[in-house]
Amino acid sequence: MVSNEMEPLVVNSGAAALDLIARQSNTLDMILMDITLGDMEGFDVIQTIRRNGVTTPVIIITAYPTVKNAIECTQLGSIAYLQKPFTADRLRAVLNQLAAEAQERRAGSEEIQQLLDAHRYREALDRLKGELSRHPDSTLLYRMLAETYEGLGDSTSADQFRKAGRAFE
Repeated sequence: MVSNEMEPLVVNSGAAALDLIARQSNTLDMILMDITLGDMEGFDVIQTIRRNGVTTPVIIITAYPTVKNAIECTQLGSIAYLQKPFTADRLRAVLNQLAAEAQERRAGSEEIQQLLDAHRYREALDRLKGELSRHPDSTLLYRMLAETYEGLGDSTSADQFRKAGRAFE
């Protein structure tokens, strides 16, 4: 369940959003952003923050939903796309779903770490491949893959996964 203790930070333009995100990206739990901003498009904000390495989850809201916009937002890394008007219950449901998915990822990572700690590298590798297909931008998974390949004696692959993971930092 999503905590009722969220503290929203509100800005009124794309430029202000970019400034806020640049200053506080490591403290933001998520970004809820309209696709149409006064001075720029939400697409531009998402592109810029992703290019700058910000991986904070983004939820896009819009009064003008199109399949093209939904696809573009997803390709740029938004995790949800809400059509206005939406109810508080709909937003709460999306937030609860995202929280449950985050908890599931944490639990999966903990299980994989236990396999690594027990030197069960083949089992860890099987789990990691599945997790990576669902979360290809997870730096943690790339780090775990590097550790797994090191344990298997394949330092070339370990180095490749370390390098790939740095792209998402």
